[in-house]
Amino acid sequence: MPTEPDGRRAPNTFEALLPFVVMAVLLGVGYGIYRLRIEVLLLVASAVAGLVAHRLGYGWPELQDGIIEGIAKALPAALILVSVGALISTWIAAGTIPLLLRWGLQTITPRFFLATACVLCSLVSLFTGTSWGTVGTIGIALMGVAAGLGVPPGAAAGAVVAGAYFGDKLSPFSDTTNLAPVAAGSNLFDHIRHMLWTTAPAWSLGLLVYLIVGARSQPAAAPERVQAILDTLAGAFVMSPWVLLPLPVVLYFAIRKRPTIPGILLASAIAAAIAVLFQGESLQAVSEAAVTGYVAHTGDPAVDNLLSRGGMGPMMEVTLIVFAAFSFAGIVNRAGFLDVALGLLLRAARTTGSLVATTVGSTVFTALITGSSYLTILLPGELFAPAYRQRELAAKNLSRTLEDSGTVVVPLIPWSAAGVFMAATLDVSTLSYLPWAVMNYTGFLFAVVYGFTGIGVARRVREDETLPGS
Repeated sequence: MPTEPDGRRAPNTFEALLPFVVMAVLLGVGYGIYRLRIEVLLLVASAVAGLVAHRLGYGWPELQDGIIEGIAKALPAALILVSVGALISTWIAAGTIPLLLRWGLQTITPRFFLATACVLCSLVSLFTGTSWGTVGTIGIALMGVAAGLGVPPGAAAGAVVAGAYFGDKLSPFSDTTNLAPVAAGSNLFDHIRHMLWTTAPAWSLGLLVYLIVGARSQPAAAPERVQAILDTLAGAFVMSPWVLLPLPVVLYFAIRKRPTIPGILLASAIAAAIAVLFQGESLQAVSEAAVTGYVAHTGDPAVDNLLSRGGMGPMMEVTLIVFAAFSFAGIVNRAGFLDVALGLLLRAARTTGSLVATTVGSTVFTALITGSSYLTILLPGELFAPAYRQRELAAKNLSRTLEDSGTVVVPLIPWSAAGVFMAATLDVSTLSYLPWAVMNYTGFLFAVVYGFTGIGVARRVREDETLPGS
């Protein structure tokens, strides 16, 4: 391989793929079979990537810069994660989540819970454009309802995540929905309309699964038990409409596209004040709950277990996974390993069907390696845009596929920022809710089928595809 003037050289195929193979083996065996800590496995994979990069001539300062750049990209997600920890605990202390939980137990039946949860989260995320905000508000309350009704937590979390990402994917207010057409060179609203080809059937398939499973399931919680939970909540918290005040604050910041963290912190501060004024909590107890998590003392062990959650401290622990994953991503990006791997995948694209399938594979691969929703869209988008243009395929085909196999797949990856957030916020492991998030893993299957059959594949009609109607 040719050597660069600074003494470094580009990796060959074996050197470029070795860190990814090691990472796949470590996570597949270490985490998948032996359930070893993901943080440790990712750090070992990072060490291997660093050793290979050192062999190519990269010194520690360059690798450290790559790691810092990777972690810097993860910091916004980590800060949101920690802020949500405070939001969860203060909302419980204020009675916000208990009141939403009580309403849900009174109105939703177990047979229709999964479908109802998916639809509710779809609507909220569609109007706000944020999957994280949807899960951190209505999603938390729905998980409490699921526990009260006896709905399996994995199934409930899967329906919540699928609904949250339906809106995140289709809303013009969503950051990833705006980013994908920028990366591919398509028009935003053409992109959104084109995504209906894959998103509508994937979402409908998931809803059908939820309805069938709900119809066939037997109520897991007896009416007497549900009533006991309702009585416990009513006795432990003041159920005033004022306790819902933090909810519109978060939704306002989301809809108006205001900064996320100030909105979360403001809603947490309002909830803390409500906890003191309405629920009789001391300021010291609320501040302690914001940091270490809320601890319920309702007299019902099941309800206590349900409401003892949140806190910034516990959320700091899960951010280690994000930092470890982005450290690996920073090294493989800096040393050029990811460019080589994606280039190899591009060579397999010989027909329209194989081009779409290769785009899907590359995007999922990037999601697995980087754990970043943004990099998962930007890197394959930049790589494949010329190939779509060369085949006279509309850029909106590429932007749609990037979202089908990137945006909605990232939360299914345990070490991604989105996967860590969903698991920590909903208190359900990623692998537990993955099978139930039907929309998230069937959208790209429709994209591949369309690519090989020609259904829903648009041809390029003008040179500047950022114009409407392209």
